[in-house]
Amino acid sequence: MTGPLRDPLDARVVIIGAGIVGCSLADELTARGWRQVTVLDQGPLPAPGGSTSHAPGLVFQTNPSKTMTEFAAYTVRTLGSLDDGGRPCFHPVGGLEIATTEARWADLHRKAGLAASWGVRGELLDPQQCRKLWPLLDESTVLGGFHTPDDGLARAVPACRAQTARAERRGARFLGRHTVTGIERAHGRVTGVVTDHGVLPADHVVSAAGFWGPVIGALAGVEVPLLPLAHQYATTAPLPELAGAHDPSEETGRPILRHQDRDLYFREHAGATGVRLGIGSYAHRPMPVDPFTVPAYDDAPVMPSSLPFTEADFAPSWRDSVALLPALGASRIADGFNGVFSFTPDGMPVLGESRTLRGFWLAEAVWVTHSAGVAKAVAEWMTDGRPATDVHECDLARFEDAQRSPAYVAERGAQNFVEVYDVLHPLQPMARPRPLRTSPFYPRQQELGAFFLEAGGWERPHWYEANAPLAVGLDLPERDAWSARYWSPIAAAEAAVTRERVALYDMTPLRRLEVTGPGALDFLQRMTTNQLAKKPGAVTYTLLLDAAGGIRSDLTVARLAADRFQVGANSPADLDWLLRHAPADVGVRDITSGTCCIGVWGPLARDLVQPLTRDDFSHRAFGYFKARRTHLGHVPVTALRLSYVGELGWELYTTADLGLRLWDTLWEAGRAHGAIAAGRSAFNSLRLEKGYRAWGADMTTEHHPHEAGLGFAVHPAKGDFLGRAALEDFSEETATRKLTCLTLDDPAAVVLGKEPVRVDGAPAGYVTSAAYGHTVGRCIAYAWLPAAAAVPGTAVHIEYFGRQLAATVAQEPLFDPQMTRIRC
Repeated sequence: MTGPLRDPLDARVVIIGAGIVGCSLADELTARGWRQVTVLDQGPLPAPGGSTSHAPGLVFQTNPSKTMTEFAAYTVRTLGSLDDGGRPCFHPVGGLEIATTEARWADLHRKAGLAASWGVRGELLDPQQCRKLWPLLDESTVLGGFHTPDDGLARAVPACRAQTARAERRGARFLGRHTVTGIERAHGRVTGVVTDHGVLPADHVVSAAGFWGPVIGALAGVEVPLLPLAHQYATTAPLPELAGAHDPSEETGRPILRHQDRDLYFREHAGATGVRLGIGSYAHRPMPVDPFTVPAYDDAPVMPSSLPFTEADFAPSWRDSVALLPALGASRIADGFNGVFSFTPDGMPVLGESRTLRGFWLAEAVWVTHSAGVAKAVAEWMTDGRPATDVHECDLARFEDAQRSPAYVAERGAQNFVEVYDVLHPLQPMARPRPLRTSPFYPRQQELGAFFLEAGGWERPHWYEANAPLAVGLDLPERDAWSARYWSPIAAAEAAVTRERVALYDMTPLRRLEVTGPGALDFLQRMTTNQLAKKPGAVTYTLLLDAAGGIRSDLTVARLAADRFQVGANSPADLDWLLRHAPADVGVRDITSGTCCIGVWGPLARDLVQPLTRDDFSHRAFGYFKARRTHLGHVPVTALRLSYVGELGWELYTTADLGLRLWDTLWEAGRAHGAIAAGRSAFNSLRLEKGYRAWGADMTTEHHPHEAGLGFAVHPAKGDFLGRAALEDFSEETATRKLTCLTLDDPAAVVLGKEPVRVDGAPAGYVTSAAYGHTVGRCIAYAWLPAAAAVPGTAVHIEYFGRQLAATVAQEPLFDPQMTRIRC
């Protein structure tokens, strides 16, 4: 985090980009008392020619991401409070998504569940109700729809004018026709912005330049992983059928219509000549744009973000539009353009402060839909040191090095465009580029018929076809088509072998950091919650908190020597966080790529490992949460006595060059004990049976340890640490909400995560993680619930694709609460 250079209210802020994000950010910063805010753009104001200037203004709140839904909801509230010259800046006409396929109709039921989880009003409609909202629909093609009455249309440029006026009244200034030519810096900090009109001194610079983000980033020496792409938008001639639907003074009357089965959306445009229909299409080929070659405002035929309309690309979309809205058959496309906007490798915004250039912030790849919400988060980040909303999915530090190459950004960005309206399963990986990152064990995993999914660029086995014979005859509940995707009954067999014998798990993708130096202990003590002042050989579970006590991550810290620690972390953002705070006498480096790890877990784990080493691996000599250096056969390893599946065992680490030898050594030794390789699907089932939390899913910065059931990892008596003061106001007894274990009453029922949980019929929380517990014989779901409902025995319902599944709050952990299987 950036420390204050002077009175924060006097901090000099330059925001590059006067689109909806830049204007919203100026509004948010000045509302918080920051006085010296300058917004500049290369084009004329208030429509400088970026994506905002041509945006159709759709605001749909419901999103699989809770964060993105909250951003959109705040945008609705903010823009809904603005007017420009007496006209509203937001029309709450609502939204209507229609389904013409069974897959989409099922997905709309899932989307209705997401809306309920995140607090968005929505209702599923039959075809007749859809036609009542949109009389032009061919009712015979529609299976149903999802109506969200609070969604609507933003008037983006008028909203910019309104926010500009409000920010100017508080002291901000807006400068059009200022082209940025450089970013000045000194001693790792930004100091100014160079323009064609001179230099603007700055303590903070925010790049809100939209698809020009990579250009501004290059001037600052900061990578901005986004790909500009063109998106087709056309408007029809006036349609008599749309006349009289609303007040002629209003821009639109009917809800925004989305026909996602054909990658289309529709909105009305009212004018003096009548009402036209605007049609947006994602059905065409990806059209990437090089941001470094986009013409300047005065050199562009219309504006920089508006490219010539390619009629041939739109022809299939026009046919699909006519099929859905037959009245269009008598009309024509009056005009159109290909509008440029931004996509990232994972489809999320890029937000936060650069660690390598302090004071340089990004607010990029943000659509109008989320603009005010993003601005609020970034303003909180700059003024308070943290956003109130969890932003780990948007943090610029989230990408691995392997995900930052221009080729990767281009390929994944284009694929995100193609899939923007697709029905995507939460486990569905992108097809390319794969494989990108593989563990040393990959050849052996392929030989065993591993089914790989991908995360963070890593190929991760979810089960092994070699274990299929073990699944024969298992009595498993039949799954629906959705929950059966990316799942196999083999996972149940692998879980059973882990509980009964022993299994090998590839844990290589888990992030490993090395923290060294004379100040390493004091540094980690200050950064984390638990007591780390233990003898070398100790392993400790601990948390990273922010200043408000929110959980940034959970870690395992192994003290390997007096001044050397191995830290098991979650994401690149953990490395970034520690590097931001590390003093000069502490080294922090990522060792993940040069190392590998096998988890050996199960009641026969010691029988497998002990003959391979001269060291004593008995419980007495090598206890739980202990570490030691040893050799297994010819392979030097760091062995940590940990288990994320609730069974006896070790995490065994070695260098990448010896990884294959380690696998083969363990595999050969395991044959006598019936050892198998097991995948992530079994792993996730086993960890939920033990109640082990997954950061980023079960808890985030929005939660404090006592709510999340992690108070045991907080040790205030050790002295001061980041977030300690904030926790003085919290305790498990005073928590108003809790992460709660639920079991589904029907042994055949399955949920996957993010479903709403209802208490006494009303939405009261949402599922974070879920999996079928093969040992306990029913599905397990962890959920955030009000503390009053988080009492064992409380009856609740989980909504799954429109069905209300009975569930019960359970005492956790469900499996081996006395820890006898791990501590043996």
